[in-house]
Amino acid sequence: MTTHDISLTVDGTDEELTVEARTLLVHALRDRLGYTGPNVGCESGKCGACTVHLDGEAVKSCTVLAVQADGAEVTTVGGLAEGDDLHPVQAAFHEEHGLQCGYCTPGMVMTATDLLETDSDPDRDEIRAALKGNICRCTGYQNIVDAVESAAEDLRKPDAVEAPAENPEGGDD
Repeated sequence: MTTHDISLTVDGTDEELTVEARTLLVHALRDRLGYTGPNVGCESGKCGACTVHLDGEAVKSCTVLAVQADGAEVTTVGGLAEGDDLHPVQAAFHEEHGLQCGYCTPGMVMTATDLLETDSDPDRDEIRAALKGNICRCTGYQNIVDAVESAAEDLRKPDAVEAPAENPEGGDD
């Protein structure tokens, strides 16, 4: 059994581990490093539950060997939030009820985030096309598409991501 020492930056944390040559990135993240955001679904790239960002691009981590990600930056759904402040896509999924059991949600959020980084104003057909590689067995996708539309709207606001949430009391934090 051939092993390889690899290093990754996952959600801003430098990680080093030894993996077998055949270890999938999703298993390295979940089983070896404890990042439970990417879920194991089909292990064939069809369901999208394991989607992460690898060097800024959405990939299904069950289709990438961990050794292929050596030296890369990986962002999981857990790495999108800034402290207790949800990323606008995460917040929209919550507000629009774009989830039911939640198993597909991390992959949906990561795919939607990737879409909105390249297209700030997708129409409903473009959203559906972008999500076609992600399967949800609980919903009719309506609320998921609504959530992506809502997030796109929020992200188009001038101070969408850079500004901290305002104090609801109106005073200084």
